[in-house]
Amino acid sequence: MNELERIEDQLKRVHEGPAWHGPNLNDLLRDVTPLQATAKPIANTHSIWELVYHIATWEDAVTRRLLGENPQVSDEENFPTITDISEEAWQKTLTRLGDVNKRLRETVLEINEARLDEPIMPIEGMSSTYRTLHGAVGHTLYHAGQIALLKKLC
Repeated sequence: MNELERIEDQLKRVHEGPAWHGPNLNDLLRDVTPLQATAKPIANTHSIWELVYHIATWEDAVTRRLLGENPQVSDEENFPTITDISEEAWQKTLTRLGDVNKRLRETVLEINEARLDEPIMPIEGMSSTYRTLHGAVGHTLYHAGQIALLKKLC
């Protein structure tokens, strides 16, 4: 297994498992209802729904950077205001999360391994592709931990 395959494997495990750290994101979200997803049991925190959207937004941004784009994530894209709290809207958000993760993993396997040591984008101060991809794994794990705690409080 080469390094890109190992990174893709970690991106998959954090969402689908098996995960070494505990429950993967899909397992955490499997039985969350729209009401639970929008709850804010702790003041000044994001809801599960907002966190799911946030994870997908940043995995999409990483994919787009790998493809040569320079996405600018607005505050509303980063943590959107959830107005439609229907089951259909929640399922659509979960589907988006899965689709975005799949696209990121596919894109990782398509790049040249030599890019890992290069900046993800040719912009001063950008992290290397390697650091960005591992950052994407860590970012999702960080928010999965938040989701696990919020879920226990709902």
